[in-house]
Amino acid sequence: MLGDTVLETEDLTKDFAGFVAVRSVNLRVARGSIHAMIGPNGAGKTTCFNLLSKFLSPTRGRIVFDGRDITALRPADVAQLGLVRSFQISAVFPHLTVIENVRIALQRRRGGSFDFWRSKRVLHALDDAAMRLITDVGLADYANALAVELPYGRKRALELATTLALDPLMLLLDEPMAGMGHEDIGRISALIRSVASTRTVLMVEHNLSVVADLCDRITVLTRGQVLAEGDYKTVSADPAVREAYLGTGQG
Repeated sequence: MLGDTVLETEDLTKDFAGFVAVRSVNLRVARGSIHAMIGPNGAGKTTCFNLLSKFLSPTRGRIVFDGRDITALRPADVAQLGLVRSFQISAVFPHLTVIENVRIALQRRRGGSFDFWRSKRVLHALDDAAMRLITDVGLADYANALAVELPYGRKRALELATTLALDPLMLLLDEPMAGMGHEDIGRISALIRSVASTRTVLMVEHNLSVVADLCDRITVLTRGQVLAEGDYKTVSADPAVREAYLGTGQG
């Protein structure tokens, strides 16, 4: 149900030997929403993402995901609970085909071995599920292409497919549009919107037109603190937000 909180932080703080990268961040992400985290360079967005995905431990504060305190958990445990950082945790092997990559990701979800020793017949039992995911991300025509041969935007779609194979409850997308041309941005935006119909998405994104188009709610960080929060219209009209961007440049 849209509205109840699926991810929440309380007083989330990260201090690196006296430099406070994230300071007392209280974040609430509504279930079923697309929520963006934006801000100028050095605002603390990446550090915040690293704390949420447990690649860093907070100096103080608490992180609650789907009603459970995950502050002390390891990244793999958090991913198993359904909080997955896309483009970081996805398993894309350049010299395997698209369908082979997605099939391996489907095996990861079962929590066992990758089953390289098992018969092809057993592995091919995953083909239908793999093809459904491949079709969902618009890669049906590329199913038997090697990952290394895919155009950049299609490769990002494959990375998203391998992440979706883990059946996450919530996706953390770290700059999903980075390095993309206009056509790829349109394709990946549509894909994120489709994914969010059954999941929650929290994204760091520099492209503010993408944020305006996709996101239900936006948290603006500057100097490690929350500067403003709200929908795009509210946030973009905030004088403090305009000053932060105009004063330091977008980043």
